[in-house]
Amino acid sequence: MNHSAQIRQVFEQLVALSPEQWRTFEQHLEEVIFQKNEFLCRAGQVEKYLYFIHAGAVRVYHQTEQQEFTLNFHFANEFASAFSSFLTQTPSRVYLQALENVQASRIHRAHLYQSYEQHHPAERLGRLFAETLFVHKTNREIDLLSLSAEEQYGNLLRQNPQLVSRISVKHLASYLGIQPESLSRIRQKVSNIS
Repeated sequence: MNHSAQIRQVFEQLVALSPEQWRTFEQHLEEVIFQKNEFLCRAGQVEKYLYFIHAGAVRVYHQTEQQEFTLNFHFANEFASAFSSFLTQTPSRVYLQALENVQASRIHRAHLYQSYEQHHPAERLGRLFAETLFVHKTNREIDLLSLSAEEQYGNLLRQNPQLVSRISVKHLASYLGIQPESLSRIRQKVSNIS
């Protein structure tokens, strides 16, 4: 399946687009490749693109002088962006970094919003996507506040085994809000139970 068809298939799961509506969107897609450790966006930059990942993994993180806080990971068939910056056109507070070589398609914000103006289904698609992100973010915040690191890790194993298998202990521990040594102990305990 070519990259354009891959994106359309994801869209069609949410909203039916006419051939004309799809062409309006598709003509603005740009294929991009990022090597491992390259940045799709850095903190301080204004995010101009929405990415659709075809292959690879991207980490979203915030960095202070003392430490990094991993907020999310994105894999194939997922969208990625410094969303707050993308929406508000203010400098990003997060970094988007390729954890592996990444193949993606991207659309410039101006072209995406042009699609919203021209076609109601495109605007509806954007709304549904934003709603999905909101639900994911809220659930993640509740988990961080109410579950132990071990419970969060167990949920990750059930919900997203690729996350656990493809991400380094350092980044996964940062995502769970614990030290790598603590994650190693949790993994050992879980493997003894299994």
